[in-house]
Formats: sequence, C-alpha cells, structure tokens
Amino acid sequence: MAISKDRLKKIEEFEEKIGYSFNDKELIDVAFTHSSYTNEVKGKKKSNERLEFLGDSILDMIVSEILFKNYSQKPEGWLTKTRSRLVCTSSFAKACEKFQMSSYLNFGNGEKQGGGELKKHVKADTFEAVCAAIYLDSSYENLFNFLVTNYKAEALHVINDDSIFNDYKTKLQEYHNAKDKKILKYELTKEEGPEHSKTFTMAVKLGNKILAYGVGKNKKQAEQMAAKAAFEKINKKNG
Repeated sequence: MAISKDRLKKIEEFEEKIGYSFNDKELIDVAFTHSSYTNEVKGKKKSNERLEFLGDSILDMIVSEILFKNYSQKPEGWLTKTRSRLVCTSSFAKACEKFQMSSYLNFGNGEKQGGGELKKHVKADTFEAVCAAIYLDSSYENLFNFLVTNYKAEALHVINDDSIFNDYKTKLQEYHNAKDKKILKYELTKEEGPEHSKTFTMAVKLGNKILAYGVGKNKKQAEQMAAKAAFEKINKKNG
C-alpha cells in the first residue's frame, strides 16, 4: 500500500523534528501504524507491534552499554536498578512526548476516539517502534547517537536521582522479617482518573491489618509510597 502525499508530508515533518531522514519511508510509516488501524483499513497489513518488540530489546542493550561503560565503579545491583528506571513505560512515554511521536500515529476510529495517543503505554510503544525503525534504516551506532544527542539530560536526571534507590518495600519487609517473619501484602484500594492520567491507591497489609496507604501514578509507585508511610510510622514509634 503506497504512502499518500499527505502521509509523506507528515513523515517529513517528523524527520525534520528529529534531525534524521529515513531512507525507507515505509519503515517509519509502519512505526506510526497502530494495530487498531490495520484491523480497520483494507490493504494495511503491518502494524508497529513487531517494531515495538525489536525496539524494546535494542534500547535495553544500548542503556546497558552506556551504564556499563560510564559507571565502571558501580555494582551490578546499581546498574540493574538504574536500567530498570530508564527502560520502562514511564521513561519511554516521556521520550515519546519530546517529539510528540504519538501524534503521528494512524489509529482505528475506536482507538482514536478513546484517546489512544494520550495513553502512556501507547506512547511508550511508539517510542520503541521509532527507535527500531531508525536502527533498521541505518545502524546501531546511528540509533545510539540519536538517543545520546536527544535524551542525555533526561537520562542523567534519572541516574543522579538518589531517591530512586530508597526502596521502602524492601526496607519494610526486612524490618518485619527480623521482627515477626510475616509477609507483607499490597492491595489496590482505589483507581481513579482518565485512562492517560490515572492515580492508584494501594494499601500495605500485615495479615488483615492495614499498616498504611500510598498514592501514585502507577501501582508500583503507590506501593512504594504505602511502604514509605508504614516505615515512617515505625521510625516515629521507635523514636
């Protein structure tokens, strides 16, 4: 299925934004094709799902390489935790937003009306697909340079944020392991807000007793906030 003139114009607009021109325009067109579109449009067989798969793996490799080469004194645990903060839905969604990548997506009518381009996981998937398209169209080195040039500041902000290593869930569990050997449980008590901007409330429980609540933009963050609240109660009680 040939790329229309209007579509080609949008692609060229995006290329100008990111400072890279695709040799194979079909690659980036596929990267910007949501599966809902292929289900509705006759003759459009390829969606960006396979590119998402490849992009996820390549980004994991690139981030691992950068951390390994630039932080030679850091232990494996630090490298793993830092990579998990960089290679995640939240980080990729923010990376997508920098160039409004999801605004170039072709959606099916239902997904479009449902605010598809605003969904965090859609943004993250789009970023992965675009990165895979750059890799396939040129090289690993070109994608590496694209990421370093455009996202170095954002990555350094995450890397240098020591607060990400305050794993209160682990601290709280270690405290109870030493005290009563009981396993903590986390339960979702509230979920509210639109699809693209939800907030979650989690409760941390010891048996049937609720120790504290936490609120976050995702369940993991809410769990950490609940654990933090419970841990701070313990510290206050113990003086």
